[in-house]
Amino acid sequence: MAKLEILHHPDPRLRKKAAPVAQVDTSIQQIVDDMFETMYANQGIGLAATQVNIHQRIITLDISETKTERLCLINPEILHKEGKIEHEEGCLSVPDYYETVTRAERIRVRALTRDGEVLEQDFDELMAICIQHEMDHLEGKLFVDYLSTPKQQKARKVVQKWEKEQAKLAEKRAAAAKAIIA
Repeated sequence: MAKLEILHHPDPRLRKKAAPVAQVDTSIQQIVDDMFETMYANQGIGLAATQVNIHQRIITLDISETKTERLCLINPEILHKEGKIEHEEGCLSVPDYYETVTRAERIRVRALTRDGEVLEQDFDELMAICIQHEMDHLEGKLFVDYLSTPKQQKARKVVQKWEKEQAKLAEKRAAAAKAIIA
């Protein structure tokens, strides 16, 4: 398995619509495994293939505290939505920024599993929210798109600050590694 690089807002590749997966084969299963590894390594509860610059309709989720309840949805489609729920959302592509978004409280989804089996299942509350959030990525949409312009601008500034902090940390690690070698 390999940890993949996560794209960050406002990277234009996040706006690209994902194509349907034609066939679930070993290459798709490897992508799914790599996505789970990446999601867990970044303390995420959901990840869309678009976020790792793979523009295929694949999402991975695990909202359990023990990280033992993996759910992979390939070519997901929402068949039914019901109710409304407001919940604070965050995103691995918009690090360190959280805001309340309104979504459907209950959904029925049809998708393929990692093994290529058809799954049709109802989801509610947090799992329904996460599925809708990740499916938005497949359409080139981010949760910040639901926000007012000032909040979108704030999100962009938060991400820029985060990226600068990450660059400084990388420089410190490189300097420390260089000192060890010398």
